[in-house]
Formats: sequence, C-alpha cells, structure tokens
Amino acid sequence: MPPAPKEPFFVNGNNWDCIYDPGRPEGLLYAYNAGHEIGSHTWSHSDLATLTFDQVHNEMWLVELAMQKILGVSPALMRPPYGSYNDNVLNVAAMRNQSLVMWDFDSGDSVGATVAQSQQYYSNIANQHPSNILTLNHETYQTTVQQVLPYALQVLGNAGYSFVTVSQCLGVPAYKASGSTYSPGTRDSTWHC
Repeated sequence: MPPAPKEPFFVNGNNWDCIYDPGRPEGLLYAYNAGHEIGSHTWSHSDLATLTFDQVHNEMWLVELAMQKILGVSPALMRPPYGSYNDNVLNVAAMRNQSLVMWDFDSGDSVGATVAQSQQYYSNIANQHPSNILTLNHETYQTTVQQVLPYALQVLGNAGYSFVTVSQCLGVPAYKASGSTYSPGTRDSTWHC
C-alpha cells in the first residue's frame, strides 16, 4: 500500500468554534508543521452563492488574516461551504488569488452516514475505479479519523491509487505567501472572533 498522504485541512474561522480559541491555533500549527496543507473554508461557513462581492471577500479575508497570524502563510486553496459557488465567488477567489477546491466523492460523514456506510461508499468507488478521486471527509468526527480514513486508505491503496496532496493534484501552490513574508504571530488582543 502506498504511504498515507498529508491531508488537506480546510478551516473555518468562526463556525462551530473560533479559530483563535485556546488550543485551536496550536492544533493548526501542529498540522501545518507536520506537512499537512491548510486551506480556507471561509469564516462563518455561509453559502457563498447567496452573498455579495464584499461579503464573500470578507469571508475569505478573515480566514486568510487568521492564517497569517497563526501560521505565517496565506491560503491559495479554498473549499466553498456546501460546494456552493457562482460567478461572484469565482471573481472574488480570482482577485484573492485562491483556487476553489471541489470534491468528487463524499464519505457522507457530515450528513449522518455510519462508519459501515462510509466504508461501503469507499469500497464502491474503489470498485468503480475512476481515474482520480478527490474525497470529502470531516476530521471533526472521530469515527471518520479513527475508522473510516484508515479503511479508505487501505481500500484505495489496494486498488492501485497513489496519494497526493490537493495542491499536487491541482498543480497549484497551497499557499500564496511563504513564511518569509509573514511570521507566525504571538497571541494578542486581535486574536478573537
């Protein structure tokens, strides 16, 4: 079986918790330092296709600012909540120099699929053997992390798939700016939602 890839994490700023809450910056820094790609999933997980240009821009900018403060980088990858986007979102993303990332396979964890169901979905897609698979999973579910993903890696690896990062798959950089432009910051009064 091929080695497990570095997973991409698409983070919100202020959805189910605040990106600046105690422990969250440290968790992001740990994942980043371990080689995982960190991308934007917008500030509040709003349906971007229903927002104005300025609102979409703000949703993306607030996460970018948080990542500059916490990690010292700016994301070049953004996954729109619900997979919902329109020309307005594409225009903002282009202006912000961010690539939209969409999945073509959903494990179903965010809509209540059981571990067995998610595992069966992975078996089904492996048996169909499309040329590539960009999967959607949520690390906020421990069963996904501890049971579904190990199973998925085994099934897909046994089916001959190679594992790459999202930026490698898309042929784009994961970050707009390197640590030489920004430095991870120290918590101050601006670290709040």
